[in-house]
Amino acid sequence: MKAAVLKAPNVLDYTDVPDPEPFGERPVLVRVGGVGVCGSDLLRYARGTAYHYPLVLGHEMSALVERAPAGSRFAPGDKVAVFPLLPRHDDPLTQVGEWALSSGYDYFGSRRDGGMAELLWVPETNLIPVPADVPLLHAAVVEPAAVALHGVLKLRVPASGTALVIGAGPIGALAAQWLRLLGWTRVLVADVDERKRQVMTQLGFETVDAAADTVETVLALTGGTGADAVVEAGGLPQTFTQALEAAGPQGQVLVLGDLKGDVTIPRELISSLIRRELTVLGTWNSKITPVGRNEWTMVVSHLHRGSLQAAPLISHTPPLDDAPVVLAAMAERHMWTNKVVFAVADEARREAGVPASPRERNGT
Repeated sequence: MKAAVLKAPNVLDYTDVPDPEPFGERPVLVRVGGVGVCGSDLLRYARGTAYHYPLVLGHEMSALVERAPAGSRFAPGDKVAVFPLLPRHDDPLTQVGEWALSSGYDYFGSRRDGGMAELLWVPETNLIPVPADVPLLHAAVVEPAAVALHGVLKLRVPASGTALVIGAGPIGALAAQWLRLLGWTRVLVADVDERKRQVMTQLGFETVDAAADTVETVLALTGGTGADAVVEAGGLPQTFTQALEAAGPQGQVLVLGDLKGDVTIPRELISSLIRRELTVLGTWNSKITPVGRNEWTMVVSHLHRGSLQAAPLISHTPPLDDAPVVLAAMAERHMWTNKVVFAVADEARREAGVPASPRERNGT
């Protein structure tokens, strides 16, 4: 099969690799449909943060079932989303459904080869059904949408509440949509990138130009009180402190971005945080438990109904064979992107309007 293999920092090769081997309980062979590029993929590509080399990146993925075990709830041709965390099943936290809080887990695209490949074996419990009419490229956004939902669900929703999202990248944009769906009356979105703000404006959000003073602007927009909740989705030290500063009395601050540097919090800000009685919440990953009533099934349901929109966030849908050029351009910031989703399966390539794979062109 073909795969995009990270052989060393900044060295990605689209090449032939052996077909994967089945593993885990009740493994299902899937053909990868679409695979999204996460900021962590770029760090592994360009900053040497991979656990090992060679490595096939990609943990945000949709797929089509190719082969399922006897008695499976899945059949060949079914669309699925792939939960990338592979827990150790004897961990007590795994046994109570908290897979992401367990220890010793494995992970597609991180600790083991992931979705930037044509085929993948996945334990049946890690697959979420996706309706046939949801595009594979949109279903590849289920993972980041579930991460955003997992965090936003931690927030108390007050009557007539105002929320602020700092950072309008894919995670921030998805968090903003969840805030609106979950009952926040007013949702503000701040970013320095004009094109990302335009996307959010088109989705019906009030935007704040973060190139100016975000905190002063938010205070002015809220009559001097600040936001009832602030979601930090920028992942920068300055956006973290802005989140603490922009929250109003008894406000909530959700740290959704993975900070890319150390943070020094001035004593005056700590004192203000105490006097405003802020709640600071951490969040990590998402949940696919209990079966049928979890964050991933909620994401899929809203994607299917159209109440959660993925299409406006997807800026590029190149074929996987372009991965070496695309990741290099992203890492060097030679191209503007929002969410990049590689089209892997021929069905996804048709959705993206890119040429068929050599296999399909040759009728094999």
